[in-house]
Amino acid sequence: MAAAQGAGSSSAGPSGPPGSAPGHSSSSTAVAVWEWQDEFGRWRPYRGNVCSYIEQVIQASQQKGRRSGSGLLNSIPLGHADPALAPYVIDIPSLTQFRQDTGTMRAVRRHVFPGDSAAGQGIVWEWQNDEGGWSPYEMNVCVFLEQARATNHQRVDLGPLGYNYEVDFVAQVQTNKSTRFRRSVQRRLDAPYPVTTATTPLHTGVGCSCQQCWPNSGTGPITTRYRHSMTNFPNSSTTHQVPGRTASVSSSNVGFVPYNKPALTGARSTPRLNAQNTLVLAQTGSLSAALAASNGVSVQALPVKMSKPSRVSQALAATPTEPESVVKKYLEELKGAPADEDCMICMEKLSSPSGYSDSCQSSTIRPEAVGRLRNCQHSFHMLCMLAMYSNGNKDGSLQCPSCKTIYGEKTGTQPKGKMEVSTFPQSLPGHKDCGTIRIVYHISRGIQGPEHPNPGMPYTARGFPRYCYLPDNEKGRKVLELLKVAWKRRLIFTVGTSNTTGESNTVVWNEIHHKTEMDSNLSGHGYPDPNYLDNVLAELAAQGVTEDCLGQ
Repeated sequence: MAAAQGAGSSSAGPSGPPGSAPGHSSSSTAVAVWEWQDEFGRWRPYRGNVCSYIEQVIQASQQKGRRSGSGLLNSIPLGHADPALAPYVIDIPSLTQFRQDTGTMRAVRRHVFPGDSAAGQGIVWEWQNDEGGWSPYEMNVCVFLEQARATNHQRVDLGPLGYNYEVDFVAQVQTNKSTRFRRSVQRRLDAPYPVTTATTPLHTGVGCSCQQCWPNSGTGPITTRYRHSMTNFPNSSTTHQVPGRTASVSSSNVGFVPYNKPALTGARSTPRLNAQNTLVLAQTGSLSAALAASNGVSVQALPVKMSKPSRVSQALAATPTEPESVVKKYLEELKGAPADEDCMICMEKLSSPSGYSDSCQSSTIRPEAVGRLRNCQHSFHMLCMLAMYSNGNKDGSLQCPSCKTIYGEKTGTQPKGKMEVSTFPQSLPGHKDCGTIRIVYHISRGIQGPEHPNPGMPYTARGFPRYCYLPDNEKGRKVLELLKVAWKRRLIFTVGTSNTTGESNTVVWNEIHHKTEMDSNLSGHGYPDPNYLDNVLAELAAQGVTEDCLGQ
């Protein structure tokens, strides 16, 4: 959604939010909704069953702590609630979701809504994306829409929530007030969210300045992407939808799950929770678009070559000591473990055995062994690193869960395809002094390999070819060369689950953002965007693709 700059009014009712006064309710019956924040500052709710699990774990930990006086839990593995979320853990003190196989961190929070609201009834409002699937509105928008419907409004303006859209309940469409582009909307019944005891005023739809609303108080559009870090979360609720015929797919965190394998959830215990914090989780989205053809003057095709492994390499990959050798290659075992330092993976003290000693056995790595990564000097249980590596792509590289430093050459699971590059003289907004580079990605449907979530099963490839654009200047050409490296390393796409359609076993973007529109940035996927090139360089570096790779 694009953001609007002022409140609007309903055509069939009073101005502002329908029904009761905006902001909060004094009702004591409430439900808890856990949400993750995407790259545009949009808060997306977990499904009701996941929120119920999170609440149950916290309540059980609090009760256990009161009985025994022990510390509360520090992290919650989401794979227990939904196998699709197997790689993800919510770390409570840092208010982040941590993805164990890549080290990606995203913001999460906990919101409380009235029990008689849409959240309490399990009602979800959704808008239709360009792939024909349905994407949920933020929960506060769902509450707002349901309240309007219940009070017989025929049409409501989402301006009070910061969005430049009107929703017509009779026609079941959403209309962009600037472009008049229309999308279908629907109302769907899902599992209700868990009941909780409200200790603060309840959120009923429109953001205000209270503690639970402050992270969501932005009203203006987000014009740049942000790096996902624990110290630089966006402070806006601005939601972006694509105004034209583009398709939104997600690339990480909750909606995008490239690994459908068991979570790293074998830890015997996960201590110490600060339950007073509001919590956090999030997912990146990227878009694909098919735009007009250009006057290409230089065309280059870069196929992905996927050579068949030899019998020798297959045998080496099958030996159980291979993951252990990778861990030992990059970690130096310490003689004494730091007494007061936690292992970021299992959340146990480094002076205690690894939390994964019950689920990950090794003949050469002891449960109490602690290792320090040779370059960044961060320390972890070596058995935890072994479990993390074994749960990932097993490509011979390791990534530090703390600082994301990559050891070795990281490769991905991108299916075979072709990358074409051409240039044409037309300028991009914000780059009038140069022409444009156009990248076209071609990937066809096929059969999943052993590195994919479901080997032997078909995968789909929706929205291809995908067209992307860069300015044809020095920095744009540098980004292009690094994207070529990322393509050869199979890092641009992967096989996973589309966040917009919910379709599994399909090709999705993989954490390196692309501009798929030339002349509009209402969606966040076009120009002008003065920070895009720097941001994508940082994202490439997070995948181990830097200038050092260009000379190789």
